[in-house]
Amino acid sequence: MTGVEGDPRVQELRGAVARLRRQLAVLPGELPDRVAADDELAALDAMVSHGMPEVPRLRRSLLLIAGAVGSVSALSPALAEVREGIDRFGQLPRAR
Repeated sequence: MTGVEGDPRVQELRGAVARLRRQLAVLPGELPDRVAADDELAALDAMVSHGMPEVPRLRRSLLLIAGAVGSVSALSPALAEVREGIDRFGQLPRAR
């Protein structure tokens, strides 16, 4: 594999996104922002699959997903994996 498909960061993030999507799909009960979270997870997967993603856009997606599912403790570990996957693409500069 070459390019983006050969980048281990891409594979790790795609795996984390897939796990969170599966857990979101089987989550019992009503989650008002379920559709928004799933849509953003799909967009995140597409973004990573089609070239080197921009870190600010990855972080924006993370904020949207966290806002949609962040209060659901059952999804916390999978959400943390997505965050860690995004962190592998680059850390935010430290504030001074």
